[in-house]
Amino acid sequence: MSTTNIAIIGGGNLGTAIANGLLQSSFCDATAITITKRNTTTLTRLQQKGIHVTSDNVAAVKNSNVIIIAVKPFQIKDILQEIQSALTAQHLLISVVTGVSIADMNEMLQHPMAIVRAMPNTAIAIQQSITCITTQHTTTEQNEWVIHLFNQLGKTVLIEEKLMNAATVLGACGTAFAMRYIRANIQGGIEIGFDAATASLIAAQTVKGAAELLLTTQTHPEQEIDKVTTPKGCTIAGLNEMEHQGFSSSMIKGIAASFHKIG
Repeated sequence: MSTTNIAIIGGGNLGTAIANGLLQSSFCDATAITITKRNTTTLTRLQQKGIHVTSDNVAAVKNSNVIIIAVKPFQIKDILQEIQSALTAQHLLISVVTGVSIADMNEMLQHPMAIVRAMPNTAIAIQQSITCITTQHTTTEQNEWVIHLFNQLGKTVLIEEKLMNAATVLGACGTAFAMRYIRANIQGGIEIGFDAATASLIAAQTVKGAAELLLTTQTHPEQEIDKVTTPKGCTIAGLNEMEHQGFSSSMIKGIAASFHKIG
C-alpha cells in the first residue's frame, strides 16, 4: 500500500506491544502511528518516541488509513459504534480482539468493509509472536501488507476463520502450556542439583534452541528426538517414563479442553 498511517485503538499491553514492535523493526516512522487510550498518561514513553498519543478515537481514525483494534472483547461493540462514522471504504480494519468474528464486526458496523482478524500471542512484545491471520473483502495488496506488518512482530500464518478458536488455543494458550513445561523442567533441574537461576537459564535456552531447530530445518520433532536418543541411554529412559506417566496424552487432552472451553 502507499503512504500508510496506522491508528492503534487501545493502548493496553497488546496495543503498546504492537507499537513498540513496529518501531523496533523500523516498519514505519513513529509519526505514522497514533495510539489511543482513555488515560494517556500511561503512554508517555511512546509519546517520547514520537508516536501520536490521544484519547480521541474518532480523530485517530480520521488521520489514519489502517485501524488496529486492540481492546477487550466486551469493549469492541462500543468502539466500533463510536468510530463508525469516521470509517470509509479506504480504511483497512485489523482486529486483534479474541473471540469476535468478522461477521460480528460487520453486524456491529452495519456494513461490510475490508477486515482482517489477527491472533498474535504475548511474545509479540519481543517480536517473536506467531500471528494467525484471516481476511474478508481485502485486496491482495492489503493482505501482503498485513502479513508484512505482522512478520515484523514474529511469524505469520494465513488460516480459515473457522480455525481461529483453534489458533487461539494452539498459539496463545500454547504460550502458557510451554511455560508450564519449562517450569517443570526447572523444578526437575533443581532436584538433580542446579540452583534455580541456572536451571531456569538452561531450561529456557534449551526450549528456544529446540524450537529454532524445527523452524530452521523444518524437520519433524521425532527426527530431532532420534538424534539424541542412543540405545539404552538416559534420554530414552526419561522419555519413556514421561510417556508412562501420560505426558503426551495429558498435553493433547489439555489442548482439547481449552478448545472446548473457548468454543
